[in-house]
Amino acid sequence: MRFVLIDRIVDVQPGRNRLSGSNTYSSPGPSLVALKNLTLAEEYLSDHFPGFPVMPGVLLLEALTQAGAWLIRDMEDFAHSIIILKQAKTIKYGSFVEPGRQLELRVELTAHDPQDCSFKAVGVIDGQEMVKGRITLTRYNLRDKDPELHATHSSIVAGQRDLYSTLRKGSVGARAISRRPEALDLKAPV
Repeated sequence: MRFVLIDRIVDVQPGRNRLSGSNTYSSPGPSLVALKNLTLAEEYLSDHFPGFPVMPGVLLLEALTQAGAWLIRDMEDFAHSIIILKQAKTIKYGSFVEPGRQLELRVELTAHDPQDCSFKAVGVIDGQEMVKGRITLTRYNLRDKDPELHATHSSIVAGQRDLYSTLRKGSVGARAISRRPEALDLKAPV
C-alpha cells in the first residue's frame, strides 16, 4: 500500500448468516466502519489541486477498498497476504472532501466465495454521501503463486496484523487517555 487511507477502525460487525445454499449474505452482512481524517499534510494534496486541495476520487475509492480488505482480514484471520480491487461498479461521487474533514467509510459484505468478496460501500461526511458504490475484491497468497515467496508472504501478513492492531485499538497515547484507574487496578491515594 502506497497510502494507508484508514486512520481508525471503529466497528466490525459479524452480520447475519449466509443465505442457504448461496455465497450471499442476508442483510445486514458482515460490516466494518472506519475513519479517514484528511489533513493538509497529505502529500498528494499539493498537486490536487493547487489552491483548492481535495482528496482525489481514485483515493476515495482506494479508501473503500482498504476498508473492505480489513473486513476480509478480520473475518478470515489474515488468511491471505494479497487483497486487491477486482471490480468497481456504480461508483458515484458526492461533494469534495477537503482537508480538516473526517470521512466515515462503511463497507458491508454482500457475497463471499473462495476467491472474491463483494461489498456495498459508502464514504460519508456529516450524513452526506461523498462516494458510494459496489466493489469486488479478490485475494490470494504469494506463497501459493511462488513457494519461494513464503518469507515475503509471512512478512506481509505480520505487518498487516500489526497495522490492524493499531487501527483497531488506537495508539498507545489514545489508550492511555482512555484508561481509568479502576481498570488498571490502581488504588487512589488516601
